[in-house]
Amino acid sequence: MNASKVLPEKLIVEIQKYIQGETLYIPKQETEYRKWGTSSGGRGLLDRRNTDIRNSFISGSSIQQLADEYYLSPETIKKIVYSHKK
Repeated sequence: MNASKVLPEKLIVEIQKYIQGETLYIPKQETEYRKWGTSSGGRGLLDRRNTDIRNSFISGSSIQQLADEYYLSPETIKKIVYSHKK
């Protein structure tokens, strides 16, 4: 985005003291960050899937059974069932 279209001239002049003719990344404020998948709903789907995997493991399903059922590697299933996330 061209700075002259969104920033006041005084601010552009001040920034030019430090950098000119380069691309400058201005990060969002931390309060504006969103976790991955919160907008699309993907995070919620994965959270529900992981809860189902944990519950099945607690109910007696083996790591390999869960890997086959959810099309995940046994290592991934282990990460899910042995994490402390509830």
